[in-house]
Amino acid sequence: MDDVAVGPLDLVARVDDALAVQALAFGLTDDEIAVRRHIVLRHLTCPGARALGATTPAGRLVGFVYGMPNDRAHWWSTVVEPYLHSEGLDHWLDDSFVITELHVHPAHQQHGIGRTLITRITDEAREPRSILSAVDTESPARGLYRSLGYRDLARRVLFPGAPTPYAVMGAPLPLRRP
Repeated sequence: MDDVAVGPLDLVARVDDALAVQALAFGLTDDEIAVRRHIVLRHLTCPGARALGATTPAGRLVGFVYGMPNDRAHWWSTVVEPYLHSEGLDHWLDDSFVITELHVHPAHQQHGIGRTLITRITDEAREPRSILSAVDTESPARGLYRSLGYRDLARRVLFPGAPTPYAVMGAPLPLRRP
């Protein structure tokens, strides 16, 4: 795993480091980073929110994941609920741990860091299942999620302001291991 350690992350203290990783992994503009900074800090006030980070021996953050028990009142849930409802799967919004963000620096991808981050954070979840959204294209990220047991619950999900559609995926916990 590239001599990278995965462990608890004080995401409030390292939010700018985490967003720098996300910006590289996702191609975000400075304006998008500023908006996401406020969102991340707000999410971290939610009950049960927690984060893990992947750091080099020098302390450089090269990956992170955070999530929380899902709340139907949160913006994400209100957007995806009609899509899940139309598939008869809106019950996935209840008693689920949502992976809010998972990003690995491009130079450190394909080394098992993302897999370690997501399995460790969901292993600590009290909920029986996990949900997340990912850009609705065939990508290494979607391949990773499928290998862990996630399946598509809804596709072509449109988030306001997002240029591309997303897929909502869900998996029973614990996640599948290779």
